[in-house]
Amino acid sequence: MEKPIVKIVLENNKEINIELYPDIAPISVENFLKLVDDKYYDGVCFHRVIEGFMIQTGGYFVKGNQIDVTKRTPSIKGEFNSNGVRNDLKHIPGVISMARTSDKNSASSQFFICSSKCPHLDGEYAAFGKTVDDASLKVVMEVSESPTVNVGGGLTDFPYPVINIKTIERVK
Repeated sequence: MEKPIVKIVLENNKEINIELYPDIAPISVENFLKLVDDKYYDGVCFHRVIEGFMIQTGGYFVKGNQIDVTKRTPSIKGEFNSNGVRNDLKHIPGVISMARTSDKNSASSQFFICSSKCPHLDGEYAAFGKTVDDASLKVVMEVSESPTVNVGGGLTDFPYPVINIKTIERVK
């Protein structure tokens, strides 16, 4: 099975290229690619950045001085071991995974990319791809080192200056 590749282009034109693994997490990959094809992620910002952990996006965008929530998308089944789905992809630097609440089947549009080894996430979150090259991982690491502020509303690790995604598109 050919693995799809997507390119995340940040507003500063830096790129993160990610290979997706439909053989490991087919529901997560299908959901993510549908949102990519629908241009859902165009203009969203990274809203949670924790150095030595991960960078998260897919739920908010900034207009002027306002942070707005993206439109709600349907939840999908969590594809990970503790939810009855075999997924042995380890949460290591460069791995992309679906964000969720405490409800194991609450993932929808938000995702995160690990900037460190996160073994406590293995088997608990749906990892579904990985950066394809060192340049992409370098961009992930740069974003993870961004200064953050507490903007309220539960957004305590919000990068400032804001880091926006210009677009996410399929490459292959």
